[in-house]
Amino acid sequence: MSGVPAAEWDRLAAGRALVSSSWLVALEDTGCVGDRTGWQPMPLTVGQDGIVAAAPAYIKQHSYGEYVFDWAWAEAWERAGGHYYPKLVVAVPFTPVCGPRLMGDTALRGGVIHALEQQVVDTGLSSAHVLFPGQDEVGALEEAGWLIRHGVQFHWIQRGYRDFGDFLAVLDRDKRKKIRQERRRVGEAGITIRTLEGSEIGAGDWRLFYQCYRQTYLERRSTPYLSLAFFEQVGETLADHMVMFIASKDGRDIAASLCLRDGERLYGRYWGAVESVPCLHFEMCYYQGIEYAIKHGLTCFEGGAQGEHKLARGFDPVRTYSGHYLRDSRFRSAVYAWLQREQSGIDRYVAELFSHSAYKNACHDP
Repeated sequence: MSGVPAAEWDRLAAGRALVSSSWLVALEDTGCVGDRTGWQPMPLTVGQDGIVAAAPAYIKQHSYGEYVFDWAWAEAWERAGGHYYPKLVVAVPFTPVCGPRLMGDTALRGGVIHALEQQVVDTGLSSAHVLFPGQDEVGALEEAGWLIRHGVQFHWIQRGYRDFGDFLAVLDRDKRKKIRQERRRVGEAGITIRTLEGSEIGAGDWRLFYQCYRQTYLERRSTPYLSLAFFEQVGETLADHMVMFIASKDGRDIAASLCLRDGERLYGRYWGAVESVPCLHFEMCYYQGIEYAIKHGLTCFEGGAQGEHKLARGFDPVRTYSGHYLRDSRFRSAVYAWLQREQSGIDRYVAELFSHSAYKNACHDP
C-alpha cells in the first residue's frame, strides 16, 4: 500500500476510513500485516494515467483475522489432495465491517473481478474471497459467477429517537427494565464515563486503551492482532474518525472502548478493562455508542461481529455477505452445495432472531 498514491486511492475510498490509505498503510508500517503475519499486501489497482479502480487484496497463508470462517473448506480441500493456502483475500484485515471492496466506477467492477480471477490463475492460488463487500457489490460478484455466502451481524438502527429514553420507550417492557438495571449497576459501582473525540485523545489515553484492549486477548489466552503503534498512528492520521469512551472508578481509569465514526455510521471496534465491573461491557460497548449515535445524528451503530446478546439490547440482526471464487470446478460444486444448506439454516436463524426482538413491534428481515 505504501507504493500506491494515497490521494488516488482515497478518492476511490470516498471518505471511508477503514479502506483509506491511512488505515491500510498503518497496518503495514506497524507490522500488523506483512512478513511473518500471513497477510501479504497485494493491492489491486487498475489504470495507467491514474487509478480508476482498486481493491485491498492480500495473499493469505491462513484464515485468521477474517471473520468469515472457511476452515472447513480448507480441511476438505486438503483431504481431497488440494492446497487451500495460499489464497487471495479482498478485505480490511481484522475488521468485520461491510464497505467498499471493489472501489471505483461501478462500470469497472466486472474488470476488477476478472483481474482477481486472473491473479488466482496466474499465481496458482486456490481461490479468491471478497469479505464484507458493500450491498451494491454483491450483485456484481454474483453476476460474475462467484458463490455468495450469507452471514449475520447485529446493528442498532436510528428510528427517529431524540434521546436514549425515546429508544427505551419502543422496547419490550422486560428488555427496557433489563437495560435500566444494567446501567444502574454500573452507576452504583461508582463508574464515571467520559467521551473523547479526535485530537482530545492523548498519548496517555492510547496507552490506557491498548492496555485494556490487550487484556481482553490475554483473558482469552490469545494475542492481539493490532499493536499500540498501529493505534497511535491511525489516531493521528485519522483523528477525525476516532471516538473513545473511558471508564473511571475512584479516580482510576479502568476500562476503554474505541469506536470509529464514518459518515453517518458508528462502528464499535475494540474494548477492554483492567478491572472487572458487572455490566460494564454492555455500558461501554453498546449503551454509550447508542447515546453517541443519537446525539450526533448517526443512522446506524454497528456493534461488531457476532453476539446474540446484542439482540436483547436493541440491536437488529442484519445480513452480511461474502463472495468466493474457487478455481477448481469440483471444489466449487462441493462448496456450492454446502452453502445452499448453510443459507437455509441462516434463513431459519434470522427468522428466529426476529421472533425474539427487543422491540414491541419487531422489524422484518431486510
